[in-house]
Amino acid sequence: MILNVQNITKAFADNIILNKVSFIVEEREKVAIVGINGSGKSTLLKCIVGEYEADSGQSILMSGKTLGYLAQQPDTNLDLTIYQAMEDAKSEVIKLEQKIRDIEKLMKGLNGEELENAMNSYTNLTARFEYLDGYKYKSEIIGVLKGLKFSEEDYEKPVSVLSGGQKTRVELARLLLSHPDIIILDEPTNHLDIDSIAWLEQFLSSYNGAVLIVSHDRYFLDKVVTKVIDIDAAHATTFSGNYSAYADKKAALRLERLNAYEKQQNEIKHQEEVIDKLRQFNREKSIKRAESRVKKLDKMERLEKPKEINSKMRLSLTPSITSGNDVLMIEDLSKSFDNQCLFRDTNLLITRGEKVAIIGKNGTGKTTLLKIINKELHADNGRVRLGTKVKIGYYDQASTHLTETNTVFDEISDAYPDLDNTRIRNVLAAFLFTGDDVFKLISSLSGGERGRVSLAKLMLSNANLLILDEPTNHLDIESKEILEDALRNYEGTVFYVSHDRYFVNRTATRILELENQHFTEYKGNYDYYIEKKLELKEAQEVITSANKAADNSSGSKADWKAMKEEQANKRKKENAIKKVEAKIADLEKEIAELDNEMADPAIASNSAKLFEISTKRGELDEELNALYSEWEELSE
Repeated sequence: MILNVQNITKAFADNIILNKVSFIVEEREKVAIVGINGSGKSTLLKCIVGEYEADSGQSILMSGKTLGYLAQQPDTNLDLTIYQAMEDAKSEVIKLEQKIRDIEKLMKGLNGEELENAMNSYTNLTARFEYLDGYKYKSEIIGVLKGLKFSEEDYEKPVSVLSGGQKTRVELARLLLSHPDIIILDEPTNHLDIDSIAWLEQFLSSYNGAVLIVSHDRYFLDKVVTKVIDIDAAHATTFSGNYSAYADKKAALRLERLNAYEKQQNEIKHQEEVIDKLRQFNREKSIKRAESRVKKLDKMERLEKPKEINSKMRLSLTPSITSGNDVLMIEDLSKSFDNQCLFRDTNLLITRGEKVAIIGKNGTGKTTLLKIINKELHADNGRVRLGTKVKIGYYDQASTHLTETNTVFDEISDAYPDLDNTRIRNVLAAFLFTGDDVFKLISSLSGGERGRVSLAKLMLSNANLLILDEPTNHLDIESKEILEDALRNYEGTVFYVSHDRYFVNRTATRILELENQHFTEYKGNYDYYIEKKLELKEAQEVITSANKAADNSSGSKADWKAMKEEQANKRKKENAIKKVEAKIADLEKEIAELDNEMADPAIASNSAKLFEISTKRGELDEELNALYSEWEELSE
């Protein structure tokens, strides 16, 4: 066990957010905390890391263990560059390296007891340096930065000029590089594209430490976690398995609790009827029997009714009119910004009833395409045509089409005056606006809240073509599922951008991947896309091999000569790698022998010999580092 959460209770005013929440995290275990927005997930993390003081209960980190925490809005040192921020995470390794170099220089002028003391310090420092994988820290920094999609050109950018999402990625990179015994992450996939999320999944799954995550990304949770802590009505329940296993078990548990509750209610009703009947007999014995049953009924431990799954929360999207079969035609479309081409010569046809998802890395032009279709931007070349009777409903992340002076309720009622209050409140509740929240002014809402109002308005529209830009951002899992069901049952057409792979998997009938300025089509959901992408990669490798074989058998003397040169170069490189590997093995063996000598008590008391061995070992370390670098270059 690395973390023990014991009976944490936290309330704000009279609102109890967490009530005696308890769970444990084992070493190297990957755990998720899930629940609807406002259920107390982030509050629980803040209690664990000490940002909030719990009203009662405690969180115990095992002695000697380290904890790293990434909040949704991390506090980043703005004075550093991106690369300096990474070096800051490796400050212990860098300081150790400098101390080792300093002692190496110092020992050349020492002898006797001073040299012996220096040697002892040197041995301890190098052991710690090796334990922290000090020889690899530079390559590790580069690997993490590339995994989180920072280019080499970004490394010298000051953190102060970065966007909020980029700063979060910087802080995430710093945390991963610091290698704490337990990593605590609050919504780590926000601001990451699909490739970065996939990299993070792999990193966390193989991480040699514990991970505690709050996330609404169900696909991500399925890939990473092995235990789920469900926060519901201020209480915590622990489920083993990934998110999908949790969802199945929770549904079964809810049904079991509902059946037990209904059974108890039937029993209570039956007993009350018997009691009434006995009292009606109005005899001494019957009245005593009635009183006895009343006492038993009073002592009965009443089961709490499970939370209602409100069927009225289901959104029904119905287009006011049916469009023609060809809904959206894109012909030879191109767009660039500042001489950077986003996409070119794009031709797409979207037909009625399709749910088409655009996926791709951040900055490739996905949102730009949606804005061109909605006439918010002009294309450089080509054109966009709508089919007959097409009516667009558009959702943008910025939520620019709201009236600042309206309340949330008025925003919906003004747009749809025929809706009654109950219908409006049910729709707003599906998008996390309940109670007095519906009377908040639009001008006072956060970016996420404004996005949810825009999405609620859109879901009520009679449009037959929905164009959505990241519709699941800022939604909890329950609201995502409501939106998914609505889109799956929608008779119109949907064209959307999303990084939410679970959402794409459940809703898309076709995927368009934007990569290298072009769209590649996959006719299926996200699982199908992954499968076909792998098949295409394997097929391309076969074609490449076949082309090389065909080129090599062409009979051309020049081709034959080039082939021979290529083979010779390949053999030369392979031989070079083998030689370097042999040298590395020899050096590692030699260093091990020197370490054994230094451990010999007879030599340990001979400061001159010890200095000689230490100096030799330092030289071999440097030579070994150079060989590692050479091997990496040859392997590339």
